[in-house]
Amino acid sequence: MAITKNNNDNYRTDMNDNKTFLGNGWSFPPALERVGTPTRMAAYEEKIRQSLWTLLSISPGERVHRYDYGCLVRRYVFEAMDISTQTLLREAIEHAVVMFEPRVDLNRVDFEVNDKEGILNITLDYTIRQTNRRTNMVYPFSVSYTHLTLPTKRIV
Repeated sequence: MAITKNNNDNYRTDMNDNKTFLGNGWSFPPALERVGTPTRMAAYEEKIRQSLWTLLSISPGERVHRYDYGCLVRRYVFEAMDISTQTLLREAIEHAVVMFEPRVDLNRVDFEVNDKEGILNITLDYTIRQTNRRTNMVYPFSVSYTHLTLPTKRIV
C-alpha cells in the first residue's frame, strides 16, 4: 500500500501495492509535519521499526485494552548485566516480538554492555517476512532511557 499525496495534499493509499501487509499510519511519536497535513506518517519498514521500538518501550499492563502488550525489559533495569540476566532479557524480548509483531522473524538478539555510561545497547536482527529483507535496529536501554522516544528528523 503506497502512501501518496493528491493535489489537495491529502494522503491516499494504493491498495494494489504488495507491501500492504507492512503497514502505514502515524509515525511514533505522533508529530505534525507541516501546516495542512494531519500528522507525520510512517510506512513499510520504518513503521515496523517504530512498532518494535514501541514494543520494547512499553511494559505489559500499560496499554489500555491490550494489557498483555509490551516487553518486560524494564524488569531488568537495575540488575547486573551478567550472562544469566542477558539470557532472561533475550527470552523476554524474543517472546514479545513473536507474540506481538507478526510481520518479522527475529533472527538474533545481541547485547553490548557499556558499564562506563550505564547503557545496554540491545540489537535486534530481524527479517521482514513479506519482503524477505533482513535488517536490524539498536535500542539503547538504561535507567535514563526507559522512557526514551524515537529520534525525530528535523524538518526544514
